[in-house]
Amino acid sequence: MRSPKTVVAALFVVASLAGCATKSPPKSAEIRQEALTNVALPSVWKAGGKTGSIDNDWLATFDDEQLNTLVREAITNNPDLRVTATRVEQAGYYVNLARAAMRPSVGIGGTGGIKAGGGADVSSALQGVMIGASWEPDLWGRLRYGRNAAQAQHASAQADFEFARHSMAASTARSWFASTETLLQRQISEEMVKAAQELLTLSEQRQRVGIGNVQEVALARANLSSFEDATRQARLAHEQALRALELLMGRYPAAELQTRNELTKLPGPVPVGMPLEMLERRPDLLAAERRVAAAFNRVGEAKAARLPRLVLNASVGAISSEVLQLKDDFQNPTAGAGARLVAPIYQGGALKAQVLIRTSEQKQAVAEYGGMALRALSDVENALAASQTLSEREPILRQNLADNQRALELAQEAYRVGRGDLRAVQQQQLSVHTARLALLRVQSEELTQRVNLHLALGGAWEEPPVNQASATRKP
Repeated sequence: MRSPKTVVAALFVVASLAGCATKSPPKSAEIRQEALTNVALPSVWKAGGKTGSIDNDWLATFDDEQLNTLVREAITNNPDLRVTATRVEQAGYYVNLARAAMRPSVGIGGTGGIKAGGGADVSSALQGVMIGASWEPDLWGRLRYGRNAAQAQHASAQADFEFARHSMAASTARSWFASTETLLQRQISEEMVKAAQELLTLSEQRQRVGIGNVQEVALARANLSSFEDATRQARLAHEQALRALELLMGRYPAAELQTRNELTKLPGPVPVGMPLEMLERRPDLLAAERRVAAAFNRVGEAKAARLPRLVLNASVGAISSEVLQLKDDFQNPTAGAGARLVAPIYQGGALKAQVLIRTSEQKQAVAEYGGMALRALSDVENALAASQTLSEREPILRQNLADNQRALELAQEAYRVGRGDLRAVQQQQLSVHTARLALLRVQSEELTQRVNLHLALGGAWEEPPVNQASATRKP
């Protein structure tokens, strides 16, 4: 048996070999360079936008406390978000599993029995207890690469969950604005029904006094029916919007939620930062970067799996027997140590194929990042362009509505005094109805595009906790 000093020295050498550093995965800039080879990032957004750093807590800019409450409820109760949270939890457990493979394993075992009669049971030949330990020194980094890959996957799951929270806040805000829009559409339709009823009454009165005819009454009734049908469609659309919002919050879809009677006021312009800042900030892109890092570490793990493995083991215990005669020099407690070397020689090309598979997965992760980055850039540009166009359309539609309302007043007055035709009044009513809905649609779409812009930029929808904010300010 070797001396304790020799064993300790051997273990020290092994531990030193096991401490060799693994290769670091590519950095963010390297990933972008490889994934976006044909993309030259501009310093400012092509569609314009206010310069400056992205604001946190964009939800508060809408100054709608009921919306804030609904978002908090959705974040807490949405089932899909809870599913994403469990993925983060599972990824954390995989990290623990990968770390456990790097640590020694210890076990205890015992044997014994009762002798009965003159015979000797083989199972009771020995009695005793033994504690054994084994450890695989990570000579080539296989276990550390596996741990690093699990940690990267965990970080990716956390970033995905964060983006899912951002998306849930945005979806709730969009659904809230849609529910208000559909409510106002229903109210507009109901007002048009009342106007059509008044027009029908007027046409019937004109027929009775002899200055109207049956055709005018029929046209007025047809006009009323059209607006009544539109009202029912608007009511259904509002109920569907409410159910969609209730589902987001984890409620039963009963269409019972009370909404605002007017659209939320659009906040002022927001700073949009630079394209590079967006790529470095959006949680879904950070998740994609971590998936590239995980794939890189899986490649290292597969390469290290082709090299020899060394497993060290040691044990100590006490053994006795009433059946077998132990050696004269045997003494309790007994102890021993050893090593086992496993070196793959030929496995039909399986290990090489595993390296190629992992390498291909890394290429896939880089390509997926490139696609996500391009879509993210497009999301911001589209939201900026749409917001600019909508802001230009709104004053035009306001003036269009005012002109149509004035024309309707003139047409109704001309019909009352017998100088106008009923068709002209009906047509003008429809024009006013269309102009009001168009203006409402643009105003609602402005709110939606503002939410889309915040989500595309990757800005936070809530202020960070106080302790987190203070931690980020520390040098």
